[in-house]
Amino acid sequence: MGTRSNSVAQHHAEWLSLLEISGPFLSLEVLLEHFPQMNLEEDDPDLRRRLRLAYDEWQDNQLGLQPDPAIHRAWLHFVLTELLAMPAEVLRFDAAIPGCIKVTMAEQDETLRPDLVVVDPDTQQPRLLVQLYPLGQRLDHAVAGRAWKAAPDTRMMELLHATDVRLGLVTNGEQWLLVNAPRNETTGLIAWYAQLWLEEPLTLRAWISLLNAYRFFGVPDDATLVAMLQRSADDQAEVTDQLGYQVRRAVEQLVHAIDVADRDAGNRLLANVDEATLYEAAITVMMRLVFLFCAEERDLFPLADELYSAYYAATPMRAQLRAAADEYGEEVIERRTDAWHRLLATTRAIYGGIQHEDLRLPAYGSDLFDPDRFAFLEGRRPGTHWTDTPAQPLPINNRTVLHLLESLQLLQVKAPGGERQARRLSFRALDIEQIGHVYEGLLDHQAVRAGAPILGLAGTKDREPETPLHELEERAGANMTDAPAALMAYLKEETGRSPSALRRALESVPDAAWQAQLLAACSGDEELYRRILPYAGLIRTDDFDRPMVILPGSVYVTAGADRRSTGAHYTQRVLTEPIVQHTLEP
Repeated sequence: MGTRSNSVAQHHAEWLSLLEISGPFLSLEVLLEHFPQMNLEEDDPDLRRRLRLAYDEWQDNQLGLQPDPAIHRAWLHFVLTELLAMPAEVLRFDAAIPGCIKVTMAEQDETLRPDLVVVDPDTQQPRLLVQLYPLGQRLDHAVAGRAWKAAPDTRMMELLHATDVRLGLVTNGEQWLLVNAPRNETTGLIAWYAQLWLEEPLTLRAWISLLNAYRFFGVPDDATLVAMLQRSADDQAEVTDQLGYQVRRAVEQLVHAIDVADRDAGNRLLANVDEATLYEAAITVMMRLVFLFCAEERDLFPLADELYSAYYAATPMRAQLRAAADEYGEEVIERRTDAWHRLLATTRAIYGGIQHEDLRLPAYGSDLFDPDRFAFLEGRRPGTHWTDTPAQPLPINNRTVLHLLESLQLLQVKAPGGERQARRLSFRALDIEQIGHVYEGLLDHQAVRAGAPILGLAGTKDREPETPLHELEERAGANMTDAPAALMAYLKEETGRSPSALRRALESVPDAAWQAQLLAACSGDEELYRRILPYAGLIRTDDFDRPMVILPGSVYVTAGADRRSTGAHYTQRVLTEPIVQHTLEP
């Protein structure tokens, strides 16, 4: 059952990856519910043959010297009636469109109307608004010659909001953009391409399955496309929470890696750098990655340029590092640090720009990418300038960088049966509120230096405490076998786990490999190892599957006591909005 579910999920993930998605769309969970057997519309060779003929005729005409508007409209009609099987009685053109389906943009002195409306055959209520533009009009660029300098996608969004219709379709004949614009929520933009319908038939099957007349009028209300989109929007909260959890774990790992490097260097690397500054720097590194992924997926940075892609781009780096890890082992890539150097080089390139005959990039500046803001990341002293002081970057290994990238780019989602699957996250589909929620979650934590041995305990996702070893020892007393009530009550409160789960964890006997890892985590201190061993089953692992044992003097990340005690988890909006706004906007 698990294998079958995985293959179905991979099938849906495949066609989703072939679309351009910005903002909310269909969640994997909803797709698995409505298409549990990969039962998208069956491939129809005859339909594809007719599609090829119609597409070629349309393209030849529109790319010619005298494009015929009638052929352009006929192509739209073919897609709606032949591919999507929309009957004539649900289509309203020109004068047949109700007069109320419009919006006047008073400040721009312009009125927006659809070119076509799909109406419910029973109620005559509009279900889909359609606008057709010339082939040369990009759907995300301003419309030339119009008073309002807004792109077709923005125009449709405003029209949908004003008419209280959720779905719109905007097309130039090649790109077919579904606009999902629920009122007072984030708008989703999902693009199909006619050329890809022919090259990747799976995208055609998805197009027909989601937008044909049957999906609008022939299914129960809870199975329509609008209902599926609403259910998916409800799932987005879980996506955001999971992303926040993964990013927090990654920040923990980065803080740990920097702390280990500093201790290995005799505490020289973080001289005059306090724990708060270290934590702020780690958050900044993650937000830089968010900006890079967003900008590269939106083509704001030249990802298609071979030089940029090979030496600066963040998006392909995960696949490159994962390929090396799979071939040689993660322990091997742990010996190299070139990925960290590359991220620092990209930071400099974005801040200061690149002016080279083979690669040009404007200087974006901004505090987020200022190399001098956290000079210690480059191994420089505070107050030095990146243009005249040589860098000696911190020795952050490639394994750590790989896990930072995977925490952002691969979302661990629940599949049927409770299994978790890695699903590639589209940064075009993330909105400001989601990134803000993740950022605020990071503000809710802090870096502190341990004064005594600390154990990271396994718990529920939002309750993974870092607990002083002596707290457990004091409550356990002398009789560990019976797990005293005081210890059980303390663990239940701290971890959120059930008494039975905690009892099993306390009674479990770690195998030899785990014991060896635990001893290594104790830096070979056998006395400390013996003290920790009775609680081994309670300890969670880090992203490298190593026991979370924090030695005295080490820096670790934990929940901030002040904000947690007051419940003020969202008081930092003034801090959140600027960084997120600049992260997502070009």
